[in-house]
Amino acid sequence: MDAEETRNAINITCFGAFLVAQQASRRMLLRGSGSIFFTGASAGIKGFANSSAFAMGKFGLRGLAQSLARELHPKNIHIGHFVIDGGIRVKHNPVNRYLDKDDMLDPDAIAKSYLEFHRQDRSAWAWEIELRPWVEKF
Repeated sequence: MDAEETRNAINITCFGAFLVAQQASRRMLLRGSGSIFFTGASAGIKGFANSSAFAMGKFGLRGLAQSLARELHPKNIHIGHFVIDGGIRVKHNPVNRYLDKDDMLDPDAIAKSYLEFHRQDRSAWAWEIELRPWVEKF
């Protein structure tokens, strides 16, 4: 692994999310409400061979989301971390063998999950959800 490439990956995956959350939460605290959602991956739950830089960034992102949820949920800011555990179907690719199969995540179904998460009653807010195709092993 190249040290500089690793630093760049962590800066993008984790530190970049911190910077966005910092600015967004400042504005939401003034307003008194809001939602900040982070897109994670299975690599944030379990590391895989040859992907440690990605895993470090995604583990950090998950920790950021969990900490922010504990800090900001009581201030009416809903924090969500979405573990996307599987491949995402690409509809615009005409040679995509997954176009009509349900062994990959449908982008519209992912978007619906984000919207439903946003609409959760605050008496039952979650901070994390894992999304995967029904055939994905976990």
